[in-house]
Amino acid sequence: MAQQLNPALKAVSDAVLAVASQQSVEEVLQQLVECARDLAGTRYAALGIPDGAGGFSQFLTTGMSDELIASMGPLPRTHGMLGAMLEETAPFRTEDLHSDPRFRGWWPEGHPDMRSFLGVPIVAPEGVIGSFYLTHKEGADTFSEEDEELIQLLASHAAIAITNARLFERSRELSILEERNRLALELHDAVSQKLFSLVLTAESAETLLERDGEAARAQVERLKTLSREALDELRSLIFELRPPDLDRDGLCGALRKHVDVLRQLHGVEIELKIDDTVSAGGDGRDQEVFRIAQEALQNAVKHARAKHVEIRLGRHHGQLALEVSDDGVGFQPDDPELRSRRLGLTSMEERADRLGGRLEIHSAPGRGTEVKLEVAAGG
Repeated sequence: MAQQLNPALKAVSDAVLAVASQQSVEEVLQQLVECARDLAGTRYAALGIPDGAGGFSQFLTTGMSDELIASMGPLPRTHGMLGAMLEETAPFRTEDLHSDPRFRGWWPEGHPDMRSFLGVPIVAPEGVIGSFYLTHKEGADTFSEEDEELIQLLASHAAIAITNARLFERSRELSILEERNRLALELHDAVSQKLFSLVLTAESAETLLERDGEAARAQVERLKTLSREALDELRSLIFELRPPDLDRDGLCGALRKHVDVLRQLHGVEIELKIDDTVSAGGDGRDQEVFRIAQEALQNAVKHARAKHVEIRLGRHHGQLALEVSDDGVGFQPDDPELRSRRLGLTSMEERADRLGGRLEIHSAPGRGTEVKLEVAAGG
């Protein structure tokens, strides 16, 4: 048992690391089912997650070829032994699956015959959230008590790994939704208003053409200006829809690329001072810092009408320090009416809270703005 415990602990460690490396739920499940197969020394293994409607939302297998899996059709239903393992919290093993009354004796066409069986439910605080199904013990007629204990150990940690992976995916989905909402507001506040102005100006020019050619030409010039501004806004928003590749470029590289685009789009002087060794770390922390910097820069070039912006990213007393300052029109940070229109201020504060950091916004009408963020630096 002691010799088997080491690989069991390694398998559990691999599952935890799978979540820490931000893998998807499906990737975590696949790693878990492969761990179970190796630990128990079985030919076939599966991990099923019920959908609550008599089927499986996910059913991952190992030991079967892709061709064999495809030939058996859609995901199985939660009937017979598959369903039984989702109704009780206790594991079950048998030398001959066919001898159990819960086995209904039906296989999809081409399904391999299976005799020895070990089923272990995956139990979370809210109940059974899935189950391991292991069949055809290699080198023996049946699964042992040690096999059962090993898979139970894996199942207890699998419940945590699955729950954490789901939470991570949900938080990522919420983050994407938050960004889409912010961009929708930008489209409404900026581009749609300019396009509305274009329509009104075009109608005005059409009327003036019949009465005053000089005034009509002035309106056409206005149309050209508004068109260029609308195009710039759209280019900026399209760029924001393309997420930064922080895995490839890192926080500093992604920030440099973003600043380069803003310079081209808005013609604003942006001074950049970066310590290339600084990072907030993994688990999406660099992403949060980047979004705070992005929001502060957007406020400076779009709302503050700044001519000069300075962004600094480095270390201060061992922490990551981000500062974005501008010479724009400034505002009153605690003005409730302004906050209702500028949701980016609240977004920056919420991101800083998630990072466990401190965010300060200093501004006043006519005196520019300074945004300061301090968070724990990554290793």
